[in-house]
This record gives sequence, C-alpha cells and structure tokens, in this order.
Amino acid sequence: MCGIVAGIAQRNVVPILIEGLKRLEYRGYDSAGLAVIHQGEIFRKRELGKVKGLEALIASDPIQGNVGIAHTRWATHGKPSTSNAHPHLSQDKVAVVHNGIIENHDNLRTALQQNGYQFTSETDTEVVVHKIAEELKTADSLLDAVKRTVATLQGAYALGVVYSDQPDILIACRKGSPLVIGIGIGEYFIASDIAALLPVTQRFIFLEDGDIAELTINGASIYDKNGSRVVRPVIESQLKADSVDKGKYRHYMLKEIYEQAWAVSETLEGRFIGNRLQDNAFGHNAAEVFDQVKSIQILACGTSYHAGLVARYWFEKLARVPCSIEVASEFRYRNPVIAADTLVVTISQSGETADTLAALQEAKRLGVKHSLVICNAPESSLVRESDLVMMTRAGPEIGVASTKAFTTQLVALLMLVIAVGRRFALTKELEETIVSELFGLPGAIEQTLKLDSAIEILAQRFADKQNALFLGRGTHYPIAMEGALKLKEISYIHAEAYPAGELKHGPLALIDAEMPVVTVAPNNSLLEKLKSNIQEVSARGGQLIVFMDEALDESSDENVFVLKMPSVANIISPIVYTIPLQLLSYHVAVLKGTDVDQPRNLAKSVTVE
Repeated sequence: MCGIVAGIAQRNVVPILIEGLKRLEYRGYDSAGLAVIHQGEIFRKRELGKVKGLEALIASDPIQGNVGIAHTRWATHGKPSTSNAHPHLSQDKVAVVHNGIIENHDNLRTALQQNGYQFTSETDTEVVVHKIAEELKTADSLLDAVKRTVATLQGAYALGVVYSDQPDILIACRKGSPLVIGIGIGEYFIASDIAALLPVTQRFIFLEDGDIAELTINGASIYDKNGSRVVRPVIESQLKADSVDKGKYRHYMLKEIYEQAWAVSETLEGRFIGNRLQDNAFGHNAAEVFDQVKSIQILACGTSYHAGLVARYWFEKLARVPCSIEVASEFRYRNPVIAADTLVVTISQSGETADTLAALQEAKRLGVKHSLVICNAPESSLVRESDLVMMTRAGPEIGVASTKAFTTQLVALLMLVIAVGRRFALTKELEETIVSELFGLPGAIEQTLKLDSAIEILAQRFADKQNALFLGRGTHYPIAMEGALKLKEISYIHAEAYPAGELKHGPLALIDAEMPVVTVAPNNSLLEKLKSNIQEVSARGGQLIVFMDEALDESSDENVFVLKMPSVANIISPIVYTIPLQLLSYHVAVLKGTDVDQPRNLAKSVTVE
C-alpha cells in the first residue's frame, strides 16, 4: 500500500525519484523518503507528510547520486513518523525500501538484536536491511546476500536495495507485492506502478512472484524463485506521461467522473460483431469454459465488491444463473465449499488487491477449474493468475475513491451476464435489449453529468453534518452502499447504507432533522414500496434527498428534495444512478476542505492483507 521508485543511471536520479513519488501519491501514504549513493556514501532524506515536503528538504540541502531508492510509506508497523519512514539503513552501508508485510519480523528482530544490531524504528522493514547487512559478512555479492535474506522472510514484499560498497548495482525483488522494471537507454528503474516511470520510459518488464533482479546501467539479470536465470518479456506501454495529469479539472476524482462516458465506450469497443457479444472478448477459450460453468462465485473488496453485488441480481434475475458473492478478505478463512464447475470471478481495479488474489488462490486450491478476472491493469497479478480476462480499459484512475473503475466494472459484468446467461435462461430477445441499452449508456452518462451544478448546490446540505443514511432497493441497494462508501471515504462523514425495506428494523431510530437520507429511486417495480419507505422518513422529520426518474410525477416539499434523473432502462439504471452519488460525495468533500484525491488513512492499491 506504499510506493517504490528506484533507479540506476549515468545521470543524477534524484529528480527522477521525486517525480516518480509524486506520480505514486494517489496510492496513499503518510511519509516519504529517498536515499542515493554518491562517492561511496549513502545520503538519505526523509520527511513526514507529503512528497512536496521531501522535495523542499532536498532543495534546502541538495543531494545527488547515480543510483538511488525512494518510497512513500503507508503505516502498518509503527506510527507515521520520520524514524519509521523509508528508506531504512544498516551500518550506513545498506539501504532498503519495502512494500508489504514481513510476518516473521519479531523472530528476525530478536535474532538480529542478539547479533548486535541497533533498531531505530518500529517497522517490520528494518529487519530486512539488517538481515542483508548480516548476510553480506559472508556473501559473495549484494545479490547473494539478498537471495539469502528473502529465503528467510515470511509474508509479502517488494524490495529495492542498494549497497555503498557496490554502487553500480540496484537489486529488486517481489513476492506478493507488485514491482516493475523500467528500461531506458543505459539506465534502469523500478517502481510499484508504471505510472511512476512514464516520464523516463515506456518499456517495462513485469516481475513475477519470487523474482529477484540485479540491475546495472548495462542490463538486467533476473532470477526466478528457484534461482534460475530467466528472461521476462518487455512490454511497450501505450500510456503517455500526461495521461495521469488532471488537465482542466481541480481534482483527479472530478476528471475521472467526467471520463466515464468515454471509459464505458472503451469497455464496449471491439467486443461485438453485428451487435452480438463475442465470447472471445473474455479470452480465446472462453466459449469452452462458459459451456462448462454451472454457477458463479464473485470475490472482491470495497467498491469492486459493490459491483459484484449488482451483478448477482443480474445473473440470477436476467439469466437464472446461480451466483454467490463474498468479500474476498473473508472467503479463505471460513473453509468454503465450492463446486469445481463454478466460475470464480475476481474484480479489482489494480489487479493487485492482496485479499482478492489470495482468495483466488484458495479457490484454486479447493479445486475450482475456471477463473475470470475483471481488471483495469493488464500486467497485474490477478490477470496473470486467471484463466480468462476482461479488461475494463478505463485508463489510469488516480483518485483513491474509485469512480470510472466502478462503472466500467459494472459494464464488464453485464457483458459477462450475457455471455454466460445465453447458456442458461437469457433469451435472444433479452440479450438484444441489454446490448442496445449498453450502447446507449455513454449518452445517458453524459446527460446525467449535466446535473453537476444542481448537485453542487445540494451538497451544501451536508456541509455541517456528521452522519448520513443511504437507501436503495434491489440492484440499487449496492448503489446506495457505494454512495455511502464514497461519502465516508473523501468527506469523512459517517455514512451507512440500508435496503429501504429494513428501515423499520432499526435505522428509523436514527432519523431526525440532522440526518440527511439519500434515496435512489429509479422507475422500476420496487418504486411504490420505496415511496412508502420515503414516507416513513418524512413523517419523522428526516431530511430526504431523492434521485428520481424524471418521468415520475413527484416534486420537492419541506422535507424532501427531489432531483430528477434522465429516464433510463431498468437494467442499466444502477450504472447511471451511481454518477450523482459520486458527484455528491465530491462536492461535499470540497466544501469540507478534505484531501479529495488522497483521503487520510487510505490507499489506492491495497497490496497488504
């Protein structure tokens, strides 16, 4: 859940490392630091807070070097502090940056302390750097010392390592945490995400689990988990350095909200012939797999879990396909029973969500034959682990609060409902209807975005509030959950979501004039029941905000504010109705002055358990 950038070059790497850290800020962090080797010495700078603080520190006391490592830290072991910030040093000769968690750090720390090593931080990472220093006493090289060290580590890690006695070498290794090599001309870099390196290269090698790489200005030598020398493919990225800029928008989140019509179009592009979805959009052998599937098991976390909840309704209502969904972080700890002919569907924007990856691996261990991932990162771990892949093609999503990733995940899931459902109860006529609605979705999103100004005014009702309640029914209950998540993520307002029918089973006790109640009210078969729930709130003095189909004859009154939505078909309405909830949370956060793109305590890519 942190960011690594490192490099070895024939030029000063400090500006490159700082720019790389800035491009990883979206991942969430509490401190930043870097270390470089110059004239046989390691020089380190660390700062609590934002990268700009580290940049100012270096500007006031410059350092330089041709090899260096840099890091943004999100606290796991030890509170946010300068002493806990990376890089960590041992004997002023070895420096390490680390993403992940070392699970056996206590035992390693005890042994190293007995050998005389002094610890200056509370982190699990510091055992790694001291362990490497210990191994260097008898190892032939830094590479050998790192190989010996990682053999003793339990848990997940991505590491960047430098050693002042071998200033022409940078070591990188990964297990359970992503790491990529960037290839320049006479220079090499590593990073947690290719976005960090786009200003210097578009050529990348994605390290596999267990890989260790030795980098010099002359090349990269990669060794797999068995110690064998291997060659990994070089991938040419199509992303440009300016593809992660905010452009005309104040925040990345707002930019990404407005990109959703385009992103949905990208998700649909090239996957239909004659308005018929092609099975091979999910992989070359997808038809064969879908023919064998008897049920669906969705595994995901956070926003992706909400997308899966919507999909469960679609699978069962539209296609009569048995579908279960579970939070990935719980799945592998309850000893689940799962049939071999189940299609396990994982959903992850980054493709590196540790809990989801572990849940997929557990499902395979239990004998599941088929897996499919819906993802936005083509070279990610989940993509490599899965049999079938549906890329959302949403483009880089920098804001921690997911927006376009969510809507494109829903589009991908609805396409999967078509592909699998046509083998169950989904009729040709219904398939054609769904496809038609999907093609009209970008236009519906554009229409909905025109409500932005009205929603900005509406947000003022939340400026002094501490709590909020979100209600929905059917496929819109998960949309209410997503709306509540967005509001709490970026405005820090406590928000809960309930199925509207559950109001009388407890939540009504919370209703008063200080509790805004946001309701999603499309024109569907559950509308009349939802209206009754709305009346229950209104009768108790609750302040209602209702997003309602413009075709309905309802208007605002003293306790109820109605915002009319464009009329859309029921099947795609969950996708459309999430847009105003994203805008609402955004404008509330701006009013409250929070850090919209990098909310406190959160990270974009959750690569630790």
